[in-house]
Amino acid sequence: MPVIAMNQEMGSQGKFVAEKLAEELGLEIVRHEIIDHVAQKMRLRKSMLQRFLEGKAGLLERWGTDEASLALFKVEEILDLAAKGNVIIRGWGATHVLRPIPHIPCVRVGAPFATRVKWLMNFLGTDDEDMASEEIRHSDMAHRANMQHQFGVGWGEPMQYDITLNTERLSVETCVEMIKELLKRPEFKETPESRAKLANLTLEYHVRAALRASTKTADVKISISADSGKVTLEGIVASTEERHDTAEAVGHVPGVKGVDNKLKTMKYTKMFPASKT
Repeated sequence: MPVIAMNQEMGSQGKFVAEKLAEELGLEIVRHEIIDHVAQKMRLRKSMLQRFLEGKAGLLERWGTDEASLALFKVEEILDLAAKGNVIIRGWGATHVLRPIPHIPCVRVGAPFATRVKWLMNFLGTDDEDMASEEIRHSDMAHRANMQHQFGVGWGEPMQYDITLNTERLSVETCVEMIKELLKRPEFKETPESRAKLANLTLEYHVRAALRASTKTADVKISISADSGKVTLEGIVASTEERHDTAEAVGHVPGVKGVDNKLKTMKYTKMFPASKT
């Protein structure tokens, strides 16, 4: 069940690399579909969330967007898609989110700025070089900001990727063949251990998302780990009631087979004015 995480620069033809690769391997491509579920969970309009991600949101829209929830729900969606398999996930920070999973290659497709400008001008059928340049600069800036703010990593950091493909020198066909060869390498062989790691991480983020979505537990900040359906909770909560609510919410998450509740309550809650009492 191949899974490929791909990041591409605007004008690099990454879209065509993904499409040809998906066609040859029989994979689904996912990019914009993620926003539907994320917007629904955040109770935001899809158009508004799209503007935010593209760096085009107004001041009030930026204030009204909870970036912590956005990052969390994005990670949950990406992991869920990866767990199902047979997919190429383009963008959304998937290369960062899925990097800990040994059998998933993280691919970046790029090209020099001037090359990308020429390609975009040709694609749009325009001779307005300034417009094409500005569009690419804005796209790059938005991607860098999203990766930094939501994940704390650099968008173009080389060590985030297993392979970087330069379409100034490599054709789409060559890029596809190189990714296919990468998938055949022993380093990216899917194993019971790598599948278990993905399953555990996916369940962990289902739990995190469920806690975030509940008004009773949205502000709870604790350590969560999952192992074969057993979820362990560690950390400090404000009250016995919050400890109970947290464990109860986790127990109702699909896939959770047991909860090891190691949460402790604050002894002197009045020392913490922001805590729930």
